[in-house]
Amino acid sequence: MSNLSEYEKLTLIELGQSIVQDRWSNEGLVQLIELAGGYLNLQTIPDYAAAKKLSYNGVKKTRNIREIHGIKWVIDNN
Repeated sequence: MSNLSEYEKLTLIELGQSIVQDRWSNEGLVQLIELAGGYLNLQTIPDYAAAKKLSYNGVKKTRNIREIHGIKWVIDNN
């Protein structure tokens, strides 16, 4: 969390607390993940490489890659 603004840190803390307090349903959490994924334009490396007609290794070396729950994702929202 070190690269986040104070607003982002506080908002994530509040969101986490509301999730722990069961104020979010599973469906609501799925919608939140889909919303964030859509904004980030998340794609797996193979899907991104195929869509952009690039090699897997080329994508891996030149794109913003983040591992989330054991899956490597390309973040391409620029």
